[in-house]
Amino acid sequence: MSKFWPKGGLPGILHHYTETLVTFEYTSPTTTHKPHSLLFIGGLGDGLATTSYTVDLVRALAPTEWSFFTLNLTSSYSSWGTGHLDRDADEIAACARYIKEYKSDKFGGDGVKVVLMGHSTGSQCVLHYLSQPNPLRTKHAFDAELEHVERPAVDGAIMQAPVSDREAILWVLQHGFKGRSSAEVKAVWDKLGTLAKEIAAKGESSSAVDEILPLWMTSYIYPADTPISARRFLSLFSPDSPAAPGEDDMFSSDLADEQFTRTFGMVKDRGLLRHKLMVLMSGADQAVPDWIDKEALLDRWRAATDREGDAAEQIWDKGSGLIPNASHALSNDDQTEARRFLVGRVLGYLQGAEDV
Repeated sequence: MSKFWPKGGLPGILHHYTETLVTFEYTSPTTTHKPHSLLFIGGLGDGLATTSYTVDLVRALAPTEWSFFTLNLTSSYSSWGTGHLDRDADEIAACARYIKEYKSDKFGGDGVKVVLMGHSTGSQCVLHYLSQPNPLRTKHAFDAELEHVERPAVDGAIMQAPVSDREAILWVLQHGFKGRSSAEVKAVWDKLGTLAKEIAAKGESSSAVDEILPLWMTSYIYPADTPISARRFLSLFSPDSPAAPGEDDMFSSDLADEQFTRTFGMVKDRGLLRHKLMVLMSGADQAVPDWIDKEALLDRWRAATDREGDAAEQIWDKGSGLIPNASHALSNDDQTEARRFLVGRVLGYLQGAEDV
């Protein structure tokens, strides 16, 4: 039984935004006029309603004009190991467009708002959505049937617990994991890196670029039931960083400012964000190594986002910052105050988005 979600469940509507992908809208018995929507994107391993703190957001939004949506992506649950950010962004675009059209048909007018909120690797999805060419221009041999779509502009974007997968892994390699010593984990991880590079070297023209790595090896850090391709491994672990970061390596503290200008710094230029970008790091995030200065890193992201422009042109939201004492997903037993803080920041941000 869940210790966060209420027994008996919460009411809502299951929508198909494609033939095979769904989004769930929580409904409120007290407020029926809800033209605006907060679309939540979870992290690696997440799917429909798997991030526990979202129950607090659902309850907080119940008396407002905002609906809370959670969605399934092709990369949801245990499929993230063969997923990629381009497909995620295209599917999020399809969902956002569906929600916008659904709410516009239901409530009429042009005042319908859609805001994206990403948790953990969902933050990478949000930043990829906002910062990359529209539509995307990439062609992938491993996902040849993917057709890029034009992504609709959104009325706001929130990133919660954006973390570097690479730096989290480096911390594990230093301290060990799952009862294994650091030497044991590092020995296997070094072999994995070599194997993944050998597979990738065969070239994108070969289907082998998405060859699955041995589960017994990847299970030293990742779940034993999650297949991970050489391509996604290299994107997340990004062995050539910080000089040449992989697609997923957006948030590492050792990246040069120039790298941040290619992600955070492109949000304004792409024109896909109508309001501001709010970034909320967890103050006690167990996925962030203790050698990282979170406040300093946030300030570097802010500088890259706003590029020291005029105040009127700045898009970094003033509500950005650390959630005091918050764990990565705010799921520990002592997270009541952290969750309350998060809800307050999100509600304040949405009020601002409404007024734009």
